[in-house]
Amino acid sequence: MGKISTTARSKYNERIKEYKIQVDELLTKEKNILGILKTEDDDSPYKRLVLADDSLNMVSYYLLMNQLSLAFLGVKNESMLNDARKRIYQSIIYLEQVVTDYIDAPFSDYEEKIQLIANFTDKQKLDIIKKLGFSITSVKEGYGDNSRWKWSFVEIEGRFGTIAKNFINLKTFVAGMDPRVEGYEVRTKHLSLVKELLVDSAKRYREKYELSTFRIDDFKKAIQYLSALKRLLSMLGDTGSIEELKKKIDIWKAKMDADQRKKETNHRK
Repeated sequence: MGKISTTARSKYNERIKEYKIQVDELLTKEKNILGILKTEDDDSPYKRLVLADDSLNMVSYYLLMNQLSLAFLGVKNESMLNDARKRIYQSIIYLEQVVTDYIDAPFSDYEEKIQLIANFTDKQKLDIIKKLGFSITSVKEGYGDNSRWKWSFVEIEGRFGTIAKNFINLKTFVAGMDPRVEGYEVRTKHLSLVKELLVDSAKRYREKYELSTFRIDDFKKAIQYLSALKRLLSMLGDTGSIEELKKKIDIWKAKMDADQRKKETNHRK
């Protein structure tokens, strides 16, 4: 690649100036809201939802600045991509503070958290979930297939799937799955997305285990996502799919236990 000219760099810096200003304004807003949150007021979950959304807005600006780097300079801006990835993490943290990071747990364990955002509509839930998913996909594509961050996205996407699941209020959701009830289409899309994300998270954690880390913890996490899906389907009364999942979980557990015994035997040798 040829040397980047001073003119091209100057044009790039001028073009991204407005986006840097937007990011700085959002960072100032975040600092102010975090200061308010220290008072632990009743609206804190909603403020965290705002912080999560603003973090995703920052992701979009960082991605725009990376695209402009490609257009003006002919190279990726790794710094912008890294900032985008960090902001995705931050958005996830804010959302986990709202709905918990429990992968496979009874709804009663986090029901109280869901009640605190009762005014956050089903459409708003789906909108922020889709926005997070789009941001994750866009940053992955920005890095490319051979990125050193490849396996870190397994965790990011797993946490994304957990958040999407935990946004579902299982006390009201089942009754809302009647086509005659307003918002049925939104809830159907949400549920379909959650099922897909939990299955994908299980697959990706197993891939991470078999192709990268060889850590039993990653295999356990894969099984945990399958168990989370089984628990969700049980709450929804989807008995047919549950039997298939049980068989799959049993097979994966047997494989994991065999691998664990093999590792222990090799270690003793």
